Amino acid sequence: MQRRKGGRSMQQPRIFFAVALHEKYALPTDALYTPIQAGAAIHPPLGLMRDDTGENISAKNGSYCELTVLYWMAHNVDADWYGLCHYRRYFSLRRTGCPQKRILTRAQLLPLLDTADIFLPKKRHYWLETNFTQYAHAHHEEDLWKARAALARLHPGQERVFDRVMARRSGHRFNLMLMRRDALQSYASWLFPLLDAAEIDTTGYSARDKRVHGFLAERLLDVWLAQQDYRVKELPVAHLERQHWGRKIAAFLLRKMGIKNDRTAR
Repeated sequence: MQRRKGGRSMQQPRIFFAVALHEKYALPTDALYTPIQAGAAIHPPLGLMRDDTGENISAKNGSYCELTVLYWMAHNVDADWYGLCHYRRYFSLRRTGCPQKRILTRAQLLPLLDTADIFLPKKRHYWLETNFTQYAHAHHEEDLWKARAALARLHPGQERVFDRVMARRSGHRFNLMLMRRDALQSYASWLFPLLDAAEIDTTGYSARDKRVHGFLAERLLDVWLAQQDYRVKELPVAHLERQHWGRKIAAFLLRKMGIKNDRTAR
């Protein structure tokens, strides 16, 4: 498709925005989105595009979560822009209103593409915790140390950036992103070898904590980003399911007392 601007013909950007899902769910009808079955190698088929074709890590979905779709996109899809979202969370331009009606559309996105190279969700602020202590209280602290050690081995000196990011009290979460091609390829080529090198053994982990590589990637994104010069724009998030803030606050207080609540930690 082409459009006219100033009398000249311009090619529309090729945007591949994947919606990662592992179960049947109502999906946006806007042409922007392409549903991809995450972990297709280990789950019953949903009749959708799958993340287990071509070069893939689909079988690792249990710990990599939606990252198996990110890996698949980076290695098998030719596009100008790559997006990734979870089937219950989407970018939006507004903070309020019906979540389903706030989901970002292609028409809304196109004018924004000239303003940034990377689009991420608004940061989550912890206020009373750092990124490090929040993860340590919610999951397994040793995961962070293993990721740091792997970073030091693969990219000597970057562990100091890791330390600075972990000392912050806010960060980008949800593995929700839209990146220009060069940015996505740079991020993926940095992230996946690092997660693999961390060699995290999930034996004895709860079902939620076994999603460790997905949780770590949420923190590592900001480590990578801190070393880049890309233009970043943050957008609100439309959560399609209710956010139980009462539970989250209660879980936070319990974690401060050394009691983990496996249902609400992120």
